Amino acid sequence: MKNSRLIHDYPHQIPFYDVDSMHIVWHGHYVKYLELARCAWLERFDYGYRQMMAGGYAWPVAQLNLKYIRPARFGQHITIRTGLREYESCLKLDYLIFDRDSGEKMAKGATMQIAVHIESGETQYQTPDDWQQRIRQALAAEAQGLPA
Repeated sequence: MKNSRLIHDYPHQIPFYDVDSMHIVWHGHYVKYLELARCAWLERFDYGYRQMMAGGYAWPVAQLNLKYIRPARFGQHITIRTGLREYESCLKLDYLIFDRDSGEKMAKGATMQIAVHIESGETQYQTPDDWQQRIRQALAAEAQGLPA
């Protein structure tokens, strides 16, 4: 995540229904945690999935990478840190999941989403102008030390 920008931390407590009989998180739930953090990250720019669709675009996940480092357990407080890597041709986000109290790394990952025009179904090779403008403004604010 060292090259990521517009970092956002999303707190989460591991619920009982996400763990198996050993009280550790089933591996597939980590994808859900990335989704929760990504939604919160996007809302910071008033560009959640409803705004995306209202703008005429769907943003499917085209690539997902996840490396498990240490299992999360029932009741544990974790943080999912999300940061931007790319926004002009696609949306690439980096993630780090860590224990809230100790800072111990649990997992790291990355997603890539592409903009697809809803009506035509065509993949866009540039992200929508509205999206790019929002991110440029946030990056400029971040560069000046202001809240993004």
